[in-house]
Amino acid sequence: MPGLIQSIERSSAVLRLLADGPGRLRVKQIADALDLPKSTAQSILRTLTHIGFAEQDPRTARYRLGRALLDLSSTGLDANELRAHTLNWADALASRSGEEVYVGALRDGGVLVVHHVFRPDDSAQSMNTGRVVPAHATALGQVLLAYRVAAAEDVLAAGLMAYTRGTVTTRQALTRTLAVTRAQGWALSVEEWQAGRAGIAAPVRTFGGLVVGAIGISGPVERLCDTRRQARPALVEHVVAAGRAISRDLSGPQP
Repeated sequence: MPGLIQSIERSSAVLRLLADGPGRLRVKQIADALDLPKSTAQSILRTLTHIGFAEQDPRTARYRLGRALLDLSSTGLDANELRAHTLNWADALASRSGEEVYVGALRDGGVLVVHHVFRPDDSAQSMNTGRVVPAHATALGQVLLAYRVAAAEDVLAAGLMAYTRGTVTTRQALTRTLAVTRAQGWALSVEEWQAGRAGIAAPVRTFGGLVVGAIGISGPVERLCDTRRQARPALVEHVVAAGRAISRDLSGPQP
């Protein structure tokens, strides 16, 4: 059958073999059982271990199924892990942009703010970590929905509440917004949730490009946008660079 990818078939066979085995297996045992060159089996196991689908005992060098398989129904990354990986990059983004920084992840149809860095100007500000904000009306949420089709459908099914006159409230408008977000790799929200404020956000990815979070800045429209209400290029560059840096950190060294 044309179009099949042999490496995926082999990886699936390795996982099934590990699931079937009574205990940990050596590389040679796996290679012999699947009639694979030992080097091929080793490469597959190294990759599966890298993404958490397999685990190796450092004492015996034997393999078993990894705990990440238990997380297939979710991103496999909880809020605390996402926050831990973004701390330094979020601080740097706040310093470079001069704006407050938010890191968020999808949660029950909204966006959970897992980390919030204050605007670095010593002004009075309120901590928003732990707050849930609307997905369809914020840049953070639009980035997350752009890459999570099922989540976007759930949000549409629940109805798009209007927070301002600029809030996206129709399927057609949200679909168009998400398509633009995917095409450019970042989102801009202007007075969609709060009057007078705008947000710019970019995706945070883990293994294989899976989007597990978003990082962005928020501030007055006149500071984040030009006179045409377009995002200021320098700020977009800072936000996108932060998202890419965190993504590299999450993915770790490539096998």
